Amino acid sequence: MKQGIIQQSLSGFYDILAEGEIYRTRARGNFRAKKIKPIVGDRVEFEDGYLLRVLPRKNKLVRPPVANVDTAVVVTAAKKPTFSTNLLDRQLIALEAQKVTPIIYFSKTDLLDDDEYSKLGKIVAGYRKIGYRVFFSREVFAPEQLQELKELLYGQIVTMMGQTGAGKSTLLNHLAPGLELATGEISTALKRGRHTTRKVSLLNVAGAWIADTPGFSSYETFDMTVEELPNLFLEMKGLARECKFRGCLHLKEPQCAVKDAVKNGIIMESRYDNYVQFHNLIVNQKPDYGKNRK
Repeated sequence: MKQGIIQQSLSGFYDILAEGEIYRTRARGNFRAKKIKPIVGDRVEFEDGYLLRVLPRKNKLVRPPVANVDTAVVVTAAKKPTFSTNLLDRQLIALEAQKVTPIIYFSKTDLLDDDEYSKLGKIVAGYRKIGYRVFFSREVFAPEQLQELKELLYGQIVTMMGQTGAGKSTLLNHLAPGLELATGEISTALKRGRHTTRKVSLLNVAGAWIADTPGFSSYETFDMTVEELPNLFLEMKGLARECKFRGCLHLKEPQCAVKDAVKNGIIMESRYDNYVQFHNLIVNQKPDYGKNRK
C-alpha cells in the first residue's frame, strides 16, 4: 500500500502524487455510502488503482476545495482597489482559524506616490512587528523578492487569496512564466455567480503545490465565537495572560493589557478597531442552521 497526496480530482478519478510519480485512481465503492468526499490536497492511502483511505486533515478550504493547506499568499493591492486593513485582517484571522500560515504580498506598489508609499510602509511595519511575513517593495515583482517567495513556498501546499483585481494571477504568472493558460482559467474562475464544474488541481510551481483556483472566501463570514476571536489576533493572544480577568474580551473589562497596549501604541489602533467590529458582527449575525460546521 502506498501513501500520497491527491494532486487532481476530475470526474471521479483522483491523480495521486507519490514518490515523484502520478498514479490515477478511483475511490472505493463504500466512500459514497460513508459520505467520504476526497479532495485535492488530501493525504491518502491507495493500491492497485484504488484510493482506499483518506488520512485525517489538518484543514479544509471551501473555495477552492483543498485540504491540508500549509500557506496562503494574501495578495493585497496597495491601490486600485484601495487598501483596507479591515479586509486584510478578515483574511488573516480566517487563515489563523484554519491554521494556515499567511504571507502578505503587496501588489500595485508602483502606483503609489512617495507620500502614499511612506504611509503604507508604516502600516506594513506594524504587521511585520506582529510576526507576519510581508513582501512590500517599490518594484512589485523584483526578481530577488520572487526568489525569496519561491523559497518560502517550496514543498508547501499553497492557495492564493485576495480581492478581485489585486493581482493573484499576475503574481502566479511571475512565479512560473509558463503558466499563461492556468492564469487565464483563474481569471474566469474569479467571475462570481457562474456555477460551472471545474477541475481543481495543484500546480507544481518551483517546487510548491499551488491550488490553480484562487479563492478562500471564508473571510466573508465569521464562524468563530467571540471567545475564540481574540486568539486569532496574534498580538492580543500574547498579551491576554497579562489581563486581570481570565477570558478577557478586551472590551470594557478593567485592567486589560490589550487596551493598555493600544493606548501606548504597542498594538495598532486599526487592528483593535477591526477586532471590535468583528466582535460585534459575530454577536449580531444570525445563526446559519443549514450549515454543517466541522
